[in-house]
Amino acid sequence: MNFQTLNKKFTGSYWRALSVCFATVFSLMAQGQSSDVAILASWVALDAPTGHEHLATQALQERYSGWSRDRYGNISKTIGSGTPRRVVACGLDSYGYAVSQITDDGYLRLHRIGSGSRHPLWDQAHEGQQLRILTRSGPLVGVSAIANGHFAAQHRNETAVITQNDLWLDVGAESADEVAQMGIGLLDPVLRQLPAWFYGNEVAGPRAGARIGCAAILAAAEAGINGVAGSTKYVLSVQQIFGWVGLGASITQDSEADQLILVSAGGLVSRNELIDRVGTRVDSVLSELVRANMRIIAPAVTDVGALMERIELSDANRLLASVIEAVNPEATIPNWLAAPEPAAVVNHEIDRWGRSQNVRRLMEIEQQLDRMAERSAVPGHEGPIRNIIFNALPQWARELAQVDDMGNMWVEFGPVGQVTVFIAHMDEVGYEIESIEADGVVNLTRLGGVIRSAWEGQPALMQLDPFTNIESQPEAPVLRGVFSSRDNPVQKRPESVKAWFGMNSEQLAAAGVRIGMGVTGYKEGHRLGRYRYASRALDDRVGSTSLLLALQQIDATQLETRVIFAWSVREEGGLRGAAALARQFGRRTRRVYSIDTFVSSDTPLESPHFAYAPLGNGPVLRSIENAGMATAYELDRNRSIAAAAGIEVQIGLTQGSTDGTTFTVYGAPNAGLSWPGRYSHSPAEVADLRDIAKLIDLIQAVAEAPADTQ
Repeated sequence: MNFQTLNKKFTGSYWRALSVCFATVFSLMAQGQSSDVAILASWVALDAPTGHEHLATQALQERYSGWSRDRYGNISKTIGSGTPRRVVACGLDSYGYAVSQITDDGYLRLHRIGSGSRHPLWDQAHEGQQLRILTRSGPLVGVSAIANGHFAAQHRNETAVITQNDLWLDVGAESADEVAQMGIGLLDPVLRQLPAWFYGNEVAGPRAGARIGCAAILAAAEAGINGVAGSTKYVLSVQQIFGWVGLGASITQDSEADQLILVSAGGLVSRNELIDRVGTRVDSVLSELVRANMRIIAPAVTDVGALMERIELSDANRLLASVIEAVNPEATIPNWLAAPEPAAVVNHEIDRWGRSQNVRRLMEIEQQLDRMAERSAVPGHEGPIRNIIFNALPQWARELAQVDDMGNMWVEFGPVGQVTVFIAHMDEVGYEIESIEADGVVNLTRLGGVIRSAWEGQPALMQLDPFTNIESQPEAPVLRGVFSSRDNPVQKRPESVKAWFGMNSEQLAAAGVRIGMGVTGYKEGHRLGRYRYASRALDDRVGSTSLLLALQQIDATQLETRVIFAWSVREEGGLRGAAALARQFGRRTRRVYSIDTFVSSDTPLESPHFAYAPLGNGPVLRSIENAGMATAYELDRNRSIAAAAGIEVQIGLTQGSTDGTTFTVYGAPNAGLSWPGRYSHSPAEVADLRDIAKLIDLIQAVAEAPADTQ
């Protein structure tokens, strides 16, 4: 059916009523959620790795007056004067890595700053993810390498949990000189690239409990909370993970304190007790500096020490109340106050592109990828991507666009005759809800070749899209949550993956959650270095984007052959959408081109003995794969077309299969027009924008090539 008919199908009175009801539920949910969780999440998102807390403290001093900095880097604010002297302190720093090596081919190696988290999956939670390099000129984004998902057979014996020694950071550079030009140096701190993350009435992120403790201290100080007599010094201290050394330095500068109230990191249960020892190597020093007693206050958190350590708003409020009561039981509980936003990722725009490239075109590709790659669309839930593609088609193509009952979309044009089919898929690997437990834990089923270890313990997004209006809604509503994390892993890969969205089963049902909905991770698209682009779902958002932009370049009236540009559904895990298209078009198809990733061994974790197609060296004629190969005639023909168009191409063998293989049983040869990609089926997928630009031209050249008789 065409899109006019499709729109009627999805916007009839019945579906419209359901859509309105659905939107109302989300509006009420948004109104009912406390803004306090967003405020608290801003504290967890602060850039303050150990030894670099100034990145946060300077911004805090700019926002909140009266805070002074000592030579060690602690900031403090004193309320009142005289005795008794109280010190209320937290540790502001977070676990981080330092750049320990820059290799000749432009990769970074990492090592923890201090001992870091004791959680067994801390390092593994940083493999195959976007990381944040805090250079002196501002933050940059890179991705940590992970074995290609399509090469699972080569890595099946790698079962050990990842450690810091296994981490390689890809910043989009091709040499150590390029790394230096980006402003990256040895010892620069590195963190996980994460937004402020909250959902329901919970906040999650690295050292969430400790950061909420600092939020409580700032709230108390800004409210002027003091005891009935004397003074209270509030301290946001540095280098806590080395044993409260920043706090020791802060207290040393003053007269002996009469009382020390430590607001510490979270644990399985909350704490509020007088103590003799802090539990670190500086116990004796702190004991000497405090006259009377020391009190420790700590919140209860879930997944202690994990990347997405979680704290409920109620526990955060209890922590704040405990801090206030320890200073002055008669004081009013103050409001939470937000932390400043971290510095934005550095983007030098034109300066980062080099001089010989078509800057405007590469930026256009990047912007289109931003729109496509950041949308959730696991198999069976491709509506948002279909919407973006349809609305970006030229007017003449929109009028020809068709869609079938599965959701495949295509545009057929050119002189009547046998057709050449170009096909890219709109879906991405992810998960689907299998069942929901009474307490709200969501059990998930894999869709496609998901690398389970790369999703475990990460932010989660549920795609709530059963009644998406394809023509007018560019994004389905989503629920935020987290993927569960194991406490005692015995091997790298979890046997199953679960998720949590801060609600029990009844609340999830009221929010419109149903079995079969799609779940994926939080995604951001980022340029790496000059020409690389990284995002989850580049397989196959690059293909979908390339097909779209090639169609925009083609003059349909000048074609010598009939062509179909198709965007398929449910490719991951079964090629089901393409199989439906093959049943419809296969008998009249002359040849088919899969526009999909060439999974390249051009990574620090793979052997180059096959699938070696370096990024930046041009698109790839995908010649052999698990499910078939291009015939010699077709391969030679494609190489000739590329040469005539002045497009340098690579050829190679890789693992996996593509949509075009479903057409081969109908006598249509399948050849892949691909781009080399790294870290397939992971959140760290990388492509080169120069390769994509040439791929777009290659698709156009093949579509416009004269017909042949063979």
